[in-house]
Amino acid sequence: MSRTTDVVSQDRTQGRNQLRVGRLVKAHGLKGALKLELYTDNPERRFVPGAAFTLQVPEASPWHGKEIVVREYRVMNGNPVVFFEDVDDRNAAESLVRAILWMDQDEDETEDNAWFDHQLVGLDVVRDEVVIGRVVRVEHLPAQDLLIVKPTSTGSTDEVMVPFVEAIVPAVEVGAGRIIVTPPAGLFEELPESEDETTPSDTAE
Repeated sequence: MSRTTDVVSQDRTQGRNQLRVGRLVKAHGLKGALKLELYTDNPERRFVPGAAFTLQVPEASPWHGKEIVVREYRVMNGNPVVFFEDVDDRNAAESLVRAILWMDQDEDETEDNAWFDHQLVGLDVVRDEVVIGRVVRVEHLPAQDLLIVKPTSTGSTDEVMVPFVEAIVPAVEVGAGRIIVTPPAGLFEELPESEDETTPSDTAE
């Protein structure tokens, strides 16, 4: 299960707490509908008519810096589909494909597997009960969120980008001040050279 969408950002729009709840993946039909990739456990609650979303789009997009308002949400053939105000045809819908949807959220409002950025920054990163780093910031990318970790290794200056997915971050224990990681080999350390590798022999006579 991906956790790429369950992080709440506090610095996207004038310090407001915002939760990333979905991504628009494909235009659907001719009347402006868009298929959704949901990043929330409560789509019927989030996508009610009149709900407003901040759009995360490239600066070159005509939607940059704008909000969008839900007109209708429905499930069609098992797929979540949303209609927005002022998006009335397929061309308008196509211009929103790949946009990320953020909405305001109060900090006392909770959702399963959701954390605010400030709750994650500063947590120890623990592998096999050993602290191997500390979270210094969270980066929100269209595909997934990344935990940027400063390793505790002596002399290490490089930051490590840890994908915030359950396969690599199986547990977040805010109360204990730590996150548990099961990183793939090579993420936090250089892999040793393969024993199968051979060095060219000196053929000079």
